[in-house]
Amino acid sequence: MWNYHKTLEYPINIKNANPRLAKFIISQYGGPDGELAASLRYLSQRFGMPDQKAKAILNDIGTEELAHLEMVGTIVHQLTDGVSPQEMEKAGLGAYYTDHGNGVYPQAAAGWPFNAAVLAVKGDPIADLQEDLAADVATLIVQHQ
Repeated sequence: MWNYHKTLEYPINIKNANPRLAKFIISQYGGPDGELAASLRYLSQRFGMPDQKAKAILNDIGTEELAHLEMVGTIVHQLTDGVSPQEMEKAGLGAYYTDHGNGVYPQAAAGWPFNAAVLAVKGDPIADLQEDLAADVATLIVQHQ
């Protein structure tokens, strides 16, 4: 088990709402290569690892991804906190607002809800670790554009 300290791993303190930016960042929350997918990917793949050390490493990484999920969710929340329905619509989040208000819902930037079909869990350590590398590289490419 791990200890939860009721504080974010890295403090998030966004001063100005920006729903347009939130529309892009939401994919890092619930998109195919976002933090929710990463945490479930690692936590599911750990069962196919050949030894306890490898299982423990993937368990640690998976729980770390949950901390990232909390931070990204906080960012999305702060970017949309207090934003009116009209502002959400103008930012391209009208349908999102209709379904979720200003709540944080796991979806891709295109509006697709999170779906576990984006995860590859094969039970083969090489295939699973290759999947992890591909997902993390895709995330890095998006973050640096």
